[in-house]
Amino acid sequence: MSKANFSKMSRKELREYVLKHRDEDTAFYAYVDKLNEEGNWVEMPPTESIDDLKNYPKFIEKMRKQS
Repeated sequence: MSKANFSKMSRKELREYVLKHRDEDTAFYAYVDKLNEEGNWVEMPPTESIDDLKNYPKFIEKMRKQS
């Protein structure tokens, strides 16, 4: 069996591979590394109370603007 070349996979291909091979740590770490390289993270502070959920619509709007 040949080993998959994670560096040549797109993010979508790598995600699909990870979902099919959930026990393969190397694939998971390659996927996380690729996500970090792309830098598409949206940071949201943890909620401290139920009132913090009122900010959720702002989070969705921020996501829409970035994509």
